[in-house]
Amino acid sequence: MERDERIKGGRRRLALFVLLAAWLGLPFLVYGNNYLLSMLIIIGLYTLVSTGMTLLMGYAGQISLGQAAFYGIGAYSSAYLTAYVGWSPWLAMAVGALLAALVAFVVGIPVFRLREHYLALATLGFGVIMFTLFKEWKAITGGLNGFFGIPPISALGLSLQTDIQFYYLVWLFVFIGLWFAHNIVRSRVGRALRAIHESEVAASSLGVNITKYKLQIFMISAIYASVAGSLYAHYVTFINPDLFSIVPSIYFLIMVVIGGTAGVWGGLVGAAVYVCLGEWLKAVVPLLLPDAGGEFEIVFFGLLLILMLIYMPNGLTGAMQKGMRRFSAIAGSRKGKTATTDRHEARSIGGGHG
Repeated sequence: MERDERIKGGRRRLALFVLLAAWLGLPFLVYGNNYLLSMLIIIGLYTLVSTGMTLLMGYAGQISLGQAAFYGIGAYSSAYLTAYVGWSPWLAMAVGALLAALVAFVVGIPVFRLREHYLALATLGFGVIMFTLFKEWKAITGGLNGFFGIPPISALGLSLQTDIQFYYLVWLFVFIGLWFAHNIVRSRVGRALRAIHESEVAASSLGVNITKYKLQIFMISAIYASVAGSLYAHYVTFINPDLFSIVPSIYFLIMVVIGGTAGVWGGLVGAAVYVCLGEWLKAVVPLLLPDAGGEFEIVFFGLLLILMLIYMPNGLTGAMQKGMRRFSAIAGSRKGKTATTDRHEARSIGGGHG
């Protein structure tokens, strides 16, 4: 048992080392290619949102179709407080996160009385309300004309205006978010969430405060989305309500399904696959279907969502974990057979000398 724990610990340290090396080295591999750097930044931003949704869906078993609303709350909070009020982007980001958590708390109290598809419809309705608010509250959001003049974020007196600078900032937030999510999963809260996911009746009978834990994880997922929205606003320096409509919420859901809810890494895997597939579609579809409109993406990802739910319900991370377990089992059985064969050979040699 101790040996297995040491092996697992060594694997975790190796994985962290590889991730750290990749984080530090990737910008230099694509240096000068702003297109690839911007892709990596967007993957990081989507990873933050998807990680929060993975906690909500994978561990609490709650489906939300309104995460783009929290994404927008963070973006507009940072945009308005920095551009018009003159606040620091870091303070504006914190206020946006607190506002998103407060909205999630207020919305979650009535919403979490519902279950299954009724819960999804309620969060969808919340997303529609927030999108309408973003569109109509022109004094704050600029309406459909958009919000211009968002200042870049600064750190240690340095204005982060280049893609490579923003890449390191975004992925620093990603690793902090993944670390925090990992600790939640391994904590008492994580065990309570898994109990709720398995059976709310059984969890309640064991004394788990179901509403409390659902609200907590909903608020945490809202904070993840809000922080990502704030970072996005300072990265592109222009936002409009279409970025926070229902369609992005569906895309966030697709990312979680693609990556899988078997672990906190599902959000990262799903975001990376989604962004790469989306860019591939933009390059390939016009060549195959010159008259195709922009709707081909939602059609493609809708079909992909259906196929994933049917043939790979645990997502890519679930499939990878299953494959690793099979490989370990095969390797272990081969090692056991080899050891048994060696013992038999040793005994036969010993008997021959006797």
